[in-house]
Amino acid sequence: MKATFATASGPARRELLGDDDVPDGELEAMVADLWGVASVTLLDSEAERVDYDVPSILTGARTWVRGHADAGDGPRPFTVFVKRVHSWRHSPAFAHVPVEIGEWAAAAVPWRAEPLLYASDLADRLPDGLDMPRGLRVVEHPDETAVVWIEAVAADPVPWTYDDSVRAARLLGRLSASAAVEPLGRIDPQPWHIESFVAGRLAFTVLPGLHDDTTWQHPAIAAHFGDLRDGLTATARRLDALAREFDAARHLTAHGDACPNNLLRREGDPGFTLIDFGFWRPQPVGFDLSQLLVGDVQLGRQDVADLPERATACVESYAAGLADEGLDVPLAEVRRGHAVSLMLFNGLPSLPTEMLQEEAALTAAGGVTDDFRDAFDRWAHQRAGIARYALDVLADTEPA
Repeated sequence: MKATFATASGPARRELLGDDDVPDGELEAMVADLWGVASVTLLDSEAERVDYDVPSILTGARTWVRGHADAGDGPRPFTVFVKRVHSWRHSPAFAHVPVEIGEWAAAAVPWRAEPLLYASDLADRLPDGLDMPRGLRVVEHPDETAVVWIEAVAADPVPWTYDDSVRAARLLGRLSASAAVEPLGRIDPQPWHIESFVAGRLAFTVLPGLHDDTTWQHPAIAAHFGDLRDGLTATARRLDALAREFDAARHLTAHGDACPNNLLRREGDPGFTLIDFGFWRPQPVGFDLSQLLVGDVQLGRQDVADLPERATACVESYAAGLADEGLDVPLAEVRRGHAVSLMLFNGLPSLPTEMLQEEAALTAAGGVTDDFRDAFDRWAHQRAGIARYALDVLADTEPA
């Protein structure tokens, strides 16, 4: 039976995009670019919200645009990914920021790297084994928002393995040391400094709970974090010194959020496709190892039990990747950069205080279920494993 399609002149089924939509002629040009042909005729298209449950303060919408077009050889299907990114001030989470620090807080979180990179030639500069989706259209608006139309990447839902972590670590080391990539390392013009993270994220959302006795009295936290309290609070007391050490470290280009979720794979392909570049910028050597190692633990997709073993292998692999690109960095320097970054961004924030807030809300609404208590306990166990490793590797790498 012959397929039939709506004509391009008919009503578009892309209402979901709202102001992010484009005229049919521009969509035709993107599909032609995607297929590497001179032109296409759009036959039909529709927008569909992406089923993705990991929140981001810098993402306003994720949408698939699917349809059919004809390049002269009959109807063919196409899929394009449309992502709206924005300044943190546009995020619903920004409503919880005190008004008096609103401007400072918005300026403290960079957001422009992603649209700028998709409009750049980064894909041609990446080391072998790394790739990125092709940017088809990038539009920045005066209200600190941008819309990027991106090549859809077919990734397989295959479980992340130990070998994947080690292989990715080496490629992330190559990315950091690549002379070809380095000119784009500072592409985001918005300044960022570790002091902003310490004075914002840590001071407002981490340290109050860390220093609150009631936090430690919760059964799940007492059971899993009880032996870590002294170490975490002692580390918090030297937070400014750690931030200064972070700032003084050798900085190299970093993806910024190199968790397994942002390293797409296909079965049988040893390479990775990088996505989500919102925090791309120079960071201390070894910075990208943190999210590579604990990103899936934080999402409940990976167990914390083998974290120390995986970390040892990944640190060595990352250092080997630096050497692949001609940059010899002592292994001790990589380990220390990893240790300081991990403690600041994952170790100190490991206490599940957000679960305490959720539990309080459930209690006010009528009660806490056994399922929630079980989830809290599992979550606390995993997060405590991150904190324990962070404390251990920080202590093991302390300068003599």
